[in-house]
Amino acid sequence: MSDILGIGSRVKHPAYGDGVVVKVDVAAYKVAFTLYGLKDVGKTYNQWEVIEKIDPQGAVTFSDAERSLIKILRTFNGLEDKIEIGSRWEGGTMILKPKDEDLKPKEIPLDTFFHKIVMVRDRLRVMEQRINSDKDLSADAKVNLQQYITRIYGSLTTFNILFKNKEDSFKGEGGK
Repeated sequence: MSDILGIGSRVKHPAYGDGVVVKVDVAAYKVAFTLYGLKDVGKTYNQWEVIEKIDPQGAVTFSDAERSLIKILRTFNGLEDKIEIGSRWEGGTMILKPKDEDLKPKEIPLDTFFHKIVMVRDRLRVMEQRINSDKDLSADAKVNLQQYITRIYGSLTTFNILFKNKEDSFKGEGGK
């Protein structure tokens, strides 16, 4: 394999299954596999499928390692994290006003609406994981479905203003 993977890269090994690169050594990757724990895999190994490539960086900070570990736990253990609404939107109300003034507007608490948006995002992530791990789907079908999901994320970027933390927001084709 000539392409070097960075920490956080997701892979699918033919024997060990799904894993995430947690450390990069001179000759090998240390990979945390969902079912088999930590394993060393040589950098020249080319029989696995790279699900998501993270470019290698120079020195890795503690916060980089922490974010990678959180991503691993979320991806493989289905941990739900607390996604927060931006403080300026807390307690706010969304008003849907019909064109016909004889009809009543609909008011929805922004916290409720935000929770629904986060649920959509989380369900899309689960769908991505299921697509990637499906043994019956061809590689082409997986790529096509992933591209479609990415476009869905792009359509949802309008709601990014509601997120307190930028890293929790939606990223479409232009994002990573």
